[in-house]
Amino acid sequence: MDNLIYKLFQNFQLSLPELSLSNLVSWIASGSIMFGGIVPYIPQYLQIKRTDNADGFSTYVCLALILANLLRILFWFGHPFEFPLLAQSVIMLATMLVMLHLCTQVKAMQEISTRKRKFTDFDARYFWQWSRFRDYVLFLAVFTLTGALVNYLFLGFFVYVELIGFLAVFTEAMLGSPQFYRNLQNKSTQGMSVQMVCFWLSGDLFKTGYFVVNEAPMQFWVCGVLQVSIDVAILLQVYCYRGQQPRRKVVQAPSSAHIS
Repeated sequence: MDNLIYKLFQNFQLSLPELSLSNLVSWIASGSIMFGGIVPYIPQYLQIKRTDNADGFSTYVCLALILANLLRILFWFGHPFEFPLLAQSVIMLATMLVMLHLCTQVKAMQEISTRKRKFTDFDARYFWQWSRFRDYVLFLAVFTLTGALVNYLFLGFFVYVELIGFLAVFTEAMLGSPQFYRNLQNKSTQGMSVQMVCFWLSGDLFKTGYFVVNEAPMQFWVCGVLQVSIDVAILLQVYCYRGQQPRRKVVQAPSSAHIS
């Protein structure tokens, strides 16, 4: 019995990672990768919550991140990568759903008299501008099931797997472009959290370095550089549009066909 306990303890001891400075740094880096991505959205969430106004934030940022992380999870089945990156995708999906829920809630209070737009209307003009949170969830369920089926059929093809990987990181790299376009249209950055963009930049710099050091697939670090470039462009907009109010939209009186 004593020998058995000794062997079990010995095996357990061998399975423990060595506690060293390099391991500690690696654990901190992994934790930052997993949870650091949600930090930029905390000030934006609080700002929308405080002002009851989501006009300054583009929900297409949520679309880009949701699709990117769903594609990254599909990519993992064909080309497994580090667990922190996989965990980051799951955590980011949950975060974007929380952001979407808040934005739809706020916009619903501002559009009480207008006709409700639904995913099942299949109207391309209002894609990703639906009135109810459940419609976003429905779209994502359809996208996920379709992606899983295609993944099952073509997972054995190298070109398909690499294409999924590229689409995942490229979509994520472009997540700042809807916000850049929104600012460009408004000629203002009012309503957008500058803290969010600063966190984007610092996180993307760290993430790109992490990809290079840990020899992640090439798609990851190449698109990381693109992501940093877009962050810098948005911060330049903050400087160029400082003090400017957003352009006012011309609101037309709704016709009887649009009254609920």
